[in-house]
Amino acid sequence: MKRRADHRLLKSLLAGAIGGLVASWTMNQFQFGLQKLEQSWKKSAHQPPQPEQKQSDADEDATMKTADRLFLLVNNRHLSKEEKKTAGPVVHYMYGTVLGGIYGLLAEFVPVSKVGFGTGYASAAWFFGDEIAVPVMGLAGSPWDYPLSSHAKALASHVVYGATTEAVRKAVRAMN
Repeated sequence: MKRRADHRLLKSLLAGAIGGLVASWTMNQFQFGLQKLEQSWKKSAHQPPQPEQKQSDADEDATMKTADRLFLLVNNRHLSKEEKKTAGPVVHYMYGTVLGGIYGLLAEFVPVSKVGFGTGYASAAWFFGDEIAVPVMGLAGSPWDYPLSSHAKALASHVVYGATTEAVRKAVRAMN
C-alpha cells in the first residue's frame, strides 16, 4: 500500500512540475503578447515613440537579480549583463516548475486547491510572491512604487499560468 501512495505522490508531483514548466512558457508568451498589444495601442493613439533606454541595475527583473545572487553565493562573483539575460529566464522556468510541482501535490491531495481551475493557487502565488516576498527580499521596489496597471498585468499573467498548469497537470495525470 505504501508503494502505491509513493507512486501517486511522484505522479502528482511530476504532473504538476510538467504543468508548471509549460505554464511558465505560456505565461511568457502572454506577457509578450500584452507588450505587443500595448505598443500597438500607443502607435494607434499617435503617441511619439519613446527613445530606447539603456538597461540599468534598477531595470533588471527579479529573476535576473535572483540568478545573480545565487551565482554570487556559489561562485563568489556577479554575473555579467549578458549572463543575467540568460540566467534570468532559467530562474523563471525553474521557479515555475517548482511551483507547478507543489500545485500538483496540492491538487492531488487537497482538492480545494484547484479552485478556479488553478487560478486561485496562481493568484495566491502572485500575491505572496510578487507583491510581498520579492519586495521584502529587495528584488523589486515596494508594490506602491508601481502603477496599478503593472499589478493587473502581473496578476493576469499568473492567472494564465495557473489555468495552464492545471490543464497540463490534468492531462498528464489522465495518461496513467
